[in-house]
Amino acid sequence: MVACEYGLDFYKILHAVTHNYPRGADMPSAGFAAGPCLFKDTMQMLSFNDNQFFLGHSAMLVNEGLPKFVVNRMKKRWPDLDRKTVGLLGMAFKAESDDTRESLSYKLKKILQINALDVLTCDPEVDDESLLPEAEVLARADILVIGAPHRRYTTLDYRGKPVVDVWNLLGQGGAI
Repeated sequence: MVACEYGLDFYKILHAVTHNYPRGADMPSAGFAAGPCLFKDTMQMLSFNDNQFFLGHSAMLVNEGLPKFVVNRMKKRWPDLDRKTVGLLGMAFKAESDDTRESLSYKLKKILQINALDVLTCDPEVDDESLLPEAEVLARADILVIGAPHRRYTTLDYRGKPVVDVWNLLGQGGAI
């Protein structure tokens, strides 16, 4: 989020920091980090340490703030977002999973519903009757957002539409 605010691409910075540096190989990348473990593990550490685990609390605040940050960046890039249909690809909390517990894609969807004309969602892994077929989302959306980095999204035909990809799944960088 800091890189985006300064007009920089986080993934170029990550590459510079980790290139030919084996100790940096495990440095995490950006994305909608979520799931039940983040909250549970942070609460366990907080409880164990007399409610003094500020790093964990800060991490949760950053993660929970990412959907709003992404929408705010989208509003800057597309001032007419309120007249656009957004397609959200992937509702699971992680790739190749059907698990939606604590998925930030659902939070992103709610924020987009306030700020966009319409929001269409799909996920081939998730069983949710509110989800649409992927082909319909691709056809109807003006802007696409990758919510979960399923491998299948690397080979989709996005039909020349803009794609918001905080994961850098498509290798185009993480700038929004």
